[in-house]
Amino acid sequence: MRLSAVLFDLFDTLVRFDRTRLPEVQINGTTVHSTAGRLFPILAPHAPSVDLPRFFEALLWSWQEAERIRATDHREVPAVDRFGLLFCRLGIEPARIPAEVLADLLETHKYHLSLAAELPEAHRACVTALAGRYRLGIVSNFDYAPTAHWILDREGVTGLFETVVVSADVGWRKPKAAIFEAALSRLGIGPGDALFVGDRADIDVVGAKAMGMPAAWLNPNGDALPPGIPAPDYELRALTDLGPLLLPGQPPV
Repeated sequence: MRLSAVLFDLFDTLVRFDRTRLPEVQINGTTVHSTAGRLFPILAPHAPSVDLPRFFEALLWSWQEAERIRATDHREVPAVDRFGLLFCRLGIEPARIPAEVLADLLETHKYHLSLAAELPEAHRACVTALAGRYRLGIVSNFDYAPTAHWILDREGVTGLFETVVVSADVGWRKPKAAIFEAALSRLGIGPGDALFVGDRADIDVVGAKAMGMPAAWLNPNGDALPPGIPAPDYELRALTDLGPLLLPGQPPV
């Protein structure tokens, strides 16, 4: 294949997300990793009848409900709407929450989620090497684009990527064509010009192949390809396998 670009999924492909790095909070005597303990004090003055366990339950429910909605047609539920679901679950009219309180909730959630994501040094070396030969981009399913940009900025790799497309900005999630089309349009290239790399066969491989894009499936555990999923063009045990694949003749990265 004559590729000119490589597009990456973000979470659990380029960066690793470790839920145990989220803040600890005690809920009914049990320690859980969640942003709830940091978010609750922000909302508490505006919801005096709500205690922390009830807030935690509503926060978890809002995520589950957003996932249920997304699964119906892959339409994104932005973080603002997810917090609206949270407020409704608590019996609070979303319009009653001041704009500055919602902004504080979003920023606090972003900050602590970003701390749970890290870019392994081997991945940094890999994309840095690839950037010398290919145009790079990111296509990510995520409900709050500033979180993705914050992570890339913090890791000092934003400049390696010509485009960063997040589902919250597009309105559609992978495997929908619209999010892939947005990235290709920004780069001014066709589907056959870019390799898509992702860890989800049912989302990344399916979406890319439906677009006519070659796909590399990051499958570190060697799992079997789920039934009905088109075979990826490449199967990787580690992201660094892209080095020998796309930069032949150069030392592995």
